[in-house]
Amino acid sequence: MKTLTIGNQQVTRVGLGCMGMSDFYGPADDQQSIDVIRHALDVGVNMLDTADMYGPWRNEQLLGKAIKGKRDQAFVATKFGVMRDESGAFLGINGSPEYVRKACDDSLKRLGVEHIDLYYQHRVDPNTPIEDTVGAMKDLVKAGKVKYIGLSEAHPDTIRRAQSVHPISALQTEYSLWTRDPEQAHIPLCKELGIAFVAYSPLGRGFLSGGIQSTENLDPNDYRRSAPRFSGDNFAQNKQLVDAMAERASAYGCTTAQLALAWLFAQAGHVMAIPGTTKRHRIDENLAALSVNLSHSDVVALNELAPLGAAAGTRYDERGMTTVNR
Repeated sequence: MKTLTIGNQQVTRVGLGCMGMSDFYGPADDQQSIDVIRHALDVGVNMLDTADMYGPWRNEQLLGKAIKGKRDQAFVATKFGVMRDESGAFLGINGSPEYVRKACDDSLKRLGVEHIDLYYQHRVDPNTPIEDTVGAMKDLVKAGKVKYIGLSEAHPDTIRRAQSVHPISALQTEYSLWTRDPEQAHIPLCKELGIAFVAYSPLGRGFLSGGIQSTENLDPNDYRRSAPRFSGDNFAQNKQLVDAMAERASAYGCTTAQLALAWLFAQAGHVMAIPGTTKRHRIDENLAALSVNLSHSDVVALNELAPLGAAAGTRYDERGMTTVNR
């Protein structure tokens, strides 16, 4: 099992994103999801990623049930800062110290754990200085409620300011063959500061696996039906990229998803991925990507196939993009 270091712990370079088990991609089976999480732990995947806003709240509860009796095998990562009400409506972003403390206590209860291994600020609050937010997170570490702290979708300048208050152990940001923006500043900065880079949506929300041939096959409530990169002409253009990847994957004797993950792992030793799934066999498939060895020329060829800006459409809609601290 290939690992990297977060804080002073070894974490598998393939983790498991749990969001889709409770939200955004349509209904899921809780018991099936619990079985998937436990299977991931059984085969050695220890990074389990959730957030209080997934569900909202239900995903943390689900993960808590799944790791019961297996806590020592799990590296639990969760996030705070994006507020939603019981109906799921978005209420804004909150990074105030008071909210940080309350959100952590609530997450601990839902997860049923004594401490959170990695606690992220999900989105940077433009109305609260990052020093204040990270100061409150630092207090959680001192109190033993959190082991390590991280940021998500934070600007490089924000990361440096946060690092001056307390060591940042991980940065979570979208990164894949169709979202290569982090290569410009974030990945080099993380290497400089000794921060693990955690790539979410490494398979382009499933698109880069080659399994989505039409949005008509998605659940009516699936977020991707209205996502810019899955819409109209953008979908057709982006599918050309995936079709070209599928040809390459066939030549390498791996799946398209495995090729996308292998490319990501080849970028830098401090980069890991948290692909999401609700199926056991996908856990095994994603793990096998660690055994797909790409040569330098292979990586260069894939870089040319999917250069920066190759994807058609923005990552999120206009409202979603305003929450990214660019």
